[in-house]
Amino acid sequence: QARVEESGGGLVQFGGSLRLSCAASGNSMRYSPIGWFRQAPGKGREAVSCIMRDGSVTYEDSVKGRFAVSRDNDKSMAYLQMNDLKPEDTAIYYCAVLKPPIPIGPVPCRRESFQTWGQGTQVTVSS
Repeated sequence: QARVEESGGGLVQFGGSLRLSCAASGNSMRYSPIGWFRQAPGKGREAVSCIMRDGSVTYEDSVKGRFAVSRDNDKSMAYLQMNDLKPEDTAIYYCAVLKPPIPIGPVPCRRESFQTWGQGTQVTVSS
């Protein structure tokens, strides 16, 4: 059973930065698209950013220019660098990967595309 685990969340002031990490067991991340999602209190889980197996990336409009996603397949790690954080970025952040069989091409950066999820890491931005 593949597992992913997020880390790096915390409390940060307005305009600060955090770097989230996502660690995956085995080879579950090597060939899979990776999604970063967040869920704020009282809201649904929304896509923040995705990085495909070919390295192509997508970002939700509100984080463009502030967040950067990356992956290290050799280490089975993914990262979300978050800069210029705002109070509205406060949420639990999740990473997710696909279960095999994994398509070669890109997948929609939507919650429904991913099957293996971590427990999340809390990010709180104070104003």
